[in-house]
Amino acid sequence: MIIQQFFVTGLAHSSYLLGGTETCAIIDPRRDVEVYLDAAKAMGMEIAHVLETHLHADFVSGHLELADRTDSQIYAPKSAHCAFDHVGVAEGDHFEIDDLRLRVLETPGHTPEHISYVVSDSTRGEEPVSVFCGDTLFVGDVGRPDLFPGRARELASKLYESLHEKLLHLPDFCEVYPAHGAGSLCGRMLGAKRTSTIGYERNYNPELQIADREKFITSLTTDMPPAPDHFSRCSEINRRGPTLVRTLPTLDALDPKSFYERSKRDDTIVVGVRGYDSFGCQHVPGAFHIDFTGNFATFAGWVLPPDADILLVTDSGEQAEAAKVWLRRVGLDKVIGYLDGGMFEWAKAGLPTSYVRQLSIEAFRQAITGDQKMVLVDVRSPSEYAAYHINGALNIPFADLRTRYTELDPTAPTIVICNTGHRSSMGVSILKQRGFTEVFNVAGGMTGYNAAGYGLECPVCSVPHGPRFFTLEPQEKRGG
Repeated sequence: MIIQQFFVTGLAHSSYLLGGTETCAIIDPRRDVEVYLDAAKAMGMEIAHVLETHLHADFVSGHLELADRTDSQIYAPKSAHCAFDHVGVAEGDHFEIDDLRLRVLETPGHTPEHISYVVSDSTRGEEPVSVFCGDTLFVGDVGRPDLFPGRARELASKLYESLHEKLLHLPDFCEVYPAHGAGSLCGRMLGAKRTSTIGYERNYNPELQIADREKFITSLTTDMPPAPDHFSRCSEINRRGPTLVRTLPTLDALDPKSFYERSKRDDTIVVGVRGYDSFGCQHVPGAFHIDFTGNFATFAGWVLPPDADILLVTDSGEQAEAAKVWLRRVGLDKVIGYLDGGMFEWAKAGLPTSYVRQLSIEAFRQAITGDQKMVLVDVRSPSEYAAYHINGALNIPFADLRTRYTELDPTAPTIVICNTGHRSSMGVSILKQRGFTEVFNVAGGMTGYNAAGYGLECPVCSVPHGPRFFTLEPQEKRGG
């Protein structure tokens, strides 16, 4: 038996190649599938199966891509009622991959239709040796049950049963292969280790230590991190079957004049993906800013309108191609062009530009302690804000600025801060679209503020491989 994991940073998504002697299955594949084709070819194996544990909410799956490019058969939960050609499987179903025997467990909770694949290697014995459990059980956490409005308690109760009455009945030595790791918003406190065993999780997973069902339900329905917008779209895309990548629009290199004319259409948005310092220097007026070096795909899926044509401003054509791949991973398929030559050529063409003043930590400190009245907006998550923040800061998470900008005065000097400058620059771009005239971004964010000795150490930055949204008890506030 061969198991190879493929991990996508940012989305913190794990997919797997499960191989027998001559054939293999790809489990919970990402949309850009060349990595699986290359791996199978290198092993001399044929991809015969594509296995889905559930309708993924946080990314667009590659099941149809693999079926289109191989002779593989897709297996998916029968209760998902998928609209594409597939084998629907349910509790107790089983099938074989060479010497491997796979048994299906229905493990709802994270989603209503969720299943897990339990694998036995007949050359070694009959007992289960591994389980591909999707988003039911993670390393150090379990799947969140609150993605379906009005069904959180129901699904949390089903998740309790899936864990305690099914997965925890597997042998302690059974290896656990989840679909996500630290950084994913499909759970709350996922560990950085990417695989585990049933025995280890039984003993050390905090949620599995909650034996009482009602307390478990309360834990899983309280203080959960916010869910990005694309979570409500990707499940249905995966159920219907994503559009094949080969049929999507090509990415055109547009000269400044063509880019400018195309950007004026009501159905088109401009997205700058350069660093926030470059975006601040000059950018196309009205552009969204999502720094490519940050959590690009998740933030893009969160704030960009899904039906709009997308024009990119990048540092290079190569970066534009990479950004296109990431956008397609979260279902933003209408990426039609990028600015050839970037802002350098735009400026040479005499076209209008806008800018954002970037405040150093010292300049920021002077601004919030000076005589001029400034509005400080902290765009981090509520749990981050509760853990530590600067006195007087208003907490409006960056995505909420799309609607909650009405709570602010567009004529007042407004400073936006996050942990590093990525989310705050995104928030600034949203405010500028809404007519805010004097907006500042704090370069370095709370990380820089704390490093300069003005605040507390950031728990997110001091544990860089931990979850991105902490739920902590409020600490004593320091700083201005």
